[in-house]
Amino acid sequence: MRSVRLRCYACGATATLDERKRCSCGEPLWIDTDPAGFEWPDCRDPGMWRYADLLPVDPPSGVGAAAGGTPLVRTPRLDVDGRRLFVKDEGQNPTGSFKDRGSAVGVTYAAAMGRERVGTVSHGNMAMSMAATAAGCGLECTVCVPADIPEEHLENIARYGPEIVRVEGDYGRLYDESLELREIEFVNSDTPLRVAGQKTVVLEICETFAPEPPEAIVLPVSSGGQLSAIWKALRELRSAGLIDRIPRLYAVQAAACAPIVQAFERGDERVSSIEPGETIAYSIANADPPSGTRALAALRESDGAAVAVEDRETRAARRRLAREGGFNVETSSAVAYAGIRRLCERGEIDAGERIVLIATGSGFKERTTDETSGIESRTIELPELSTIG
Repeated sequence: MRSVRLRCYACGATATLDERKRCSCGEPLWIDTDPAGFEWPDCRDPGMWRYADLLPVDPPSGVGAAAGGTPLVRTPRLDVDGRRLFVKDEGQNPTGSFKDRGSAVGVTYAAAMGRERVGTVSHGNMAMSMAATAAGCGLECTVCVPADIPEEHLENIARYGPEIVRVEGDYGRLYDESLELREIEFVNSDTPLRVAGQKTVVLEICETFAPEPPEAIVLPVSSGGQLSAIWKALRELRSAGLIDRIPRLYAVQAAACAPIVQAFERGDERVSSIEPGETIAYSIANADPPSGTRALAALRESDGAAVAVEDRETRAARRRLAREGGFNVETSSAVAYAGIRRLCERGEIDAGERIVLIATGSGFKERTTDETSGIESRTIELPELSTIG
């Protein structure tokens, strides 16, 4: 096991994983990585473990070994007024979302430390990912989900056999209290081990574009953990001399629950909790994002921005991604494409620039009616096959 030390991005304080996962200043900690001497790997491993030199654990066995290595697809039919779009399809991960990257690191670390059980607090994707990765590594898993979780999410999680705890009450408080449990290694949305694994998505992006990174990276944001991970990796690549600039980072949220966007637009230094509204982007409706303030720092340092979109825009974006790009993404991923269109309208992204849309999860796990209601079809007998087309 490699030495793992944590550092606060805000005040520079250090700690260990055994001591705490958040700094005494209140901000989340991340793993202190030294990127000196790192170069693009000369190996055949197509997944995230090609970047093991920047990770706190060695490559695992089990399904965690298959995380990462997702395709980056140029999609001209989805370009917006001359802006060139590339889709990073994270739905190709083992359980269909980017969460597998962080789960792979978190579960591998727990196993190496002799832990028998891991856990997470999740609306769906992360619970499914942790349960599957733990099963592949021989660890027990506890997942805490909100009491009103959609049944299809619960079915997806349950097939991997974890202990499922449906929680009534303050879900945000549960996140904090779970991190105090010492007998279970909780790998929540923005904890250091998860951020370490999730940063590999942008390592893959920048290696593909090397030596010139894209001008803009756009992603849906909930807790702020994924945006924090991307920011951290870009800083490491710049320190290693592999990129000379950090792409502009853009966060997109649903208008009904957009605390990071609201703080950004007000010019606030910190993100405050809000009273959320209802949105179809259920999995990113985080009214009190634990890494919200760190996400603000990432947006501002990269000269990026935050934008909120209405559900009608998200529905239209999801249809276009499917019908013009061939991507079946989860609703929360469609939020990002709707955001790209809004950003382009505002002139935030110039014509000719390269945009990477991080499609965080597959739509095959969602049960929706938005795209299926009113479908036109016809029934024929087999001898009439020649009439189609």
